[in-house]
Amino acid sequence: MNKKIRKIVVAGVMGGISIFLGATRLGFIPWFAGASLTVMHVPVIIGAVLEGPIVGGIIGLIFGLFSLLQSAIAPTGPADVWFVNPLVSILPRLFIGPLAWLVYAGVKKFKEIPAFVAAGIAGSLTNTVLVLGVLGVYKFLPWKLIGTIAAANGLPEAAIAAILTVAVVSSWKGIETKRGGSSV
Repeated sequence: MNKKIRKIVVAGVMGGISIFLGATRLGFIPWFAGASLTVMHVPVIIGAVLEGPIVGGIIGLIFGLFSLLQSAIAPTGPADVWFVNPLVSILPRLFIGPLAWLVYAGVKKFKEIPAFVAAGIAGSLTNTVLVLGVLGVYKFLPWKLIGTIAAANGLPEAAIAAILTVAVVSSWKGIETKRGGSSV
């Protein structure tokens, strides 16, 4: 398959998965004290590892746009009002894929599975740090609380993102190598 077409297909499929996860709320894992862990950023990371930083940026844009629309049209809690601001909902998500890819590309020189782990962690922490950072800059949340949220939610989300990235990307690459290449 043509590389450009493959990039478009992967961006579309991963963007669609992000929308599906958000629309069905399957992208949120119940956590303690009524909070949720999110895996909404994982398709962005996977797309970036598979097809590069531009594809990751496109999927991040889809994720961010969906987050903004979801917050405006079908809010589920009081914090959703903050995500109507594109600097909170869209801008941080544009960096998830490119930074995950950059870490993947750097670590891949040594070993591929650790590169998947590192990309999952880096992409997830990019989302956490940038979204919470913008919330802090706008004074929507106090900085002391942001640190607590980053530790309580951000670290488990990074672990989940690493596990899912390894599982999906290594499976995908295994299919490519064992069957002579994927048609998508």
